[in-house]
Amino acid sequence: MKYTKVVEAIFLSRPNRFIANVLIDGIEETVHVRNTGRCKELLVKGAKVILEDCSHVPNRKTRYSLISVWKGGLLINMDSQIPNNVVFNALKDNRIKGLENLIIIKKEVSFGNSRYDLYFESENQKGFIEVKGVTLENDGIAMFPDAPTSRGTKHMLEMIEVVKEDYRGIIFFLIQMKSPNVFELNWKMDPAFSEAIKLANSNGVQILAYDSIVSKDGIYLGKEIDIDLNK
Repeated sequence: MKYTKVVEAIFLSRPNRFIANVLIDGIEETVHVRNTGRCKELLVKGAKVILEDCSHVPNRKTRYSLISVWKGGLLINMDSQIPNNVVFNALKDNRIKGLENLIIIKKEVSFGNSRYDLYFESENQKGFIEVKGVTLENDGIAMFPDAPTSRGTKHMLEMIEVVKEDYRGIIFFLIQMKSPNVFELNWKMDPAFSEAIKLANSNGVQILAYDSIVSKDGIYLGKEIDIDLNK
């Protein structure tokens, strides 16, 4: 996934979930934040950030959108609008083991009371994928979620029904950075979500975690990462 035009800036503050104040070449500017999560460990005053120039988009209130941030020497993409596209493109390019040569790939398809991010079919299987973008990292451990998510818990439990109806059900954690050592559930932050993931997995739902190749102007699927679902 490639961004059209990006610029570097320095993060100053975040008045609310949707906007941030940054410095671009010494000039203060208000920008849109493409992630409504807390991201407190990322958006700290003085952090270097990457913005996408969206001046070509009509009727925008801000010229720029904040898409990535440097955490030490690690560039983390925090654009919550991008993970679905990264996984979608990887499926089309046969880059996910066990999901090659798909005949149909669709976005936003409903099943029961839920709408899942991706639907796929091959000659011998069909299924749904729910994609979760991961931006929380500590000492080489990527974790999800970074805030309680009752909606996410509901989705995870309903994925069990997908499997019961003979579809393949997959929960795909896209880690929006390179080379964490392992992916873990954030039991302390949201035990209900974590329990739902374990229950789904024990009922046949597949859990996948991949890291990403992140640059200033792009993000692409990386390699599969080890998963630890235990507390």
